[in-house]
Amino acid sequence: MPPKPGVIPLGPLRVGDIFGGAFSTLGRYGKQLLAVGAALYGGALLVMVTAVLIAYSAVSDHLHRLFELSEYEDPAPRDVTPVIIAFGVVAVLGFLSMVVASAVVCAAVPAALQEAVLGRPTTFSAIWRRAWARMPSVVGALLLTGLITMVPLLLGLGALIAGIVGAVAVDSDGASPALVVAGVVCFLGFLPVATWLWVRFSLAPSAVVFENQGPLAALRRSVTLVRGSWWRVFGVTLLAGGLAAVTSYLIQIPFTFLGMFTSMLGSVNLDEHSGPAAIITAMSGYLVLVLLGQMVSQLVVAVFPPLVTGLVYVDRRIRTENLGPVLAEAAAVPPQYTA
Repeated sequence: MPPKPGVIPLGPLRVGDIFGGAFSTLGRYGKQLLAVGAALYGGALLVMVTAVLIAYSAVSDHLHRLFELSEYEDPAPRDVTPVIIAFGVVAVLGFLSMVVASAVVCAAVPAALQEAVLGRPTTFSAIWRRAWARMPSVVGALLLTGLITMVPLLLGLGALIAGIVGAVAVDSDGASPALVVAGVVCFLGFLPVATWLWVRFSLAPSAVVFENQGPLAALRRSVTLVRGSWWRVFGVTLLAGGLAAVTSYLIQIPFTFLGMFTSMLGSVNLDEHSGPAAIITAMSGYLVLVLLGQMVSQLVVAVFPPLVTGLVYVDRRIRTENLGPVLAEAAAVPPQYTA
């Protein structure tokens, strides 16, 4: 049997070994990983809340006038424009903060997994430094993957829209449904292409951290490692995402119910004369609890699938590049050891 200094045996991995290694990593290094995730997503949430409060204080008068409009009155541009700008800035800040947080967490998982595979302890600060150093390259790899996979999706969407527009423009009853069907078929035909590309590049973040690769080099490494095992990588990744999604949903349920209960208590004193500030105050408990539930569930979604993907990356290198003896030597375990 291959040696097992850490969370996985240093030989070709079965699906059970991959998921067992992911759960073992969470058990041994979960505090460090969740601390990194909590710090990042908590910081992103704080940025969002602060931005919302600043935006509301800046446009509260405009919002008040908009809420006071009757159904027959049109809003004045001087009230609408500042509100749109303020909350557009909030949306951009929220998006950027979540991108940075997700990228650092995505880099932190392979950083912890490097030590987990070798059975070596690590600390929050070590994972943080490693993840932060590789964050720009991880963002680049994820951005390139997203842009590449978006191309077939946009082409399919364009074909669908063209079919619908053509159906509207054509008067013939027989031609209109045919154009719509053709557009739908084209759209569905591009979905497998996008999925195929996404799986081929799915190991790029692990290559960025494990091998200190740049974004383009990491994408090339991912393509090389996935070659010949696309269906296995796809199946394992899909199963990991499904488990994370179900767990995330179950985590959010109690937070949502508690939030609904607090909003019911807070809305008891509301009436038709209540202003925007009173409505927001009454809903604040619900919003805080829902955001808290989403943050906790996001930790699961952000950590578990990358753990599985990282172990798939290790498995592919063991199978194609004989990485097992190198890892065994790094862990100070004799490669010839058998149990």
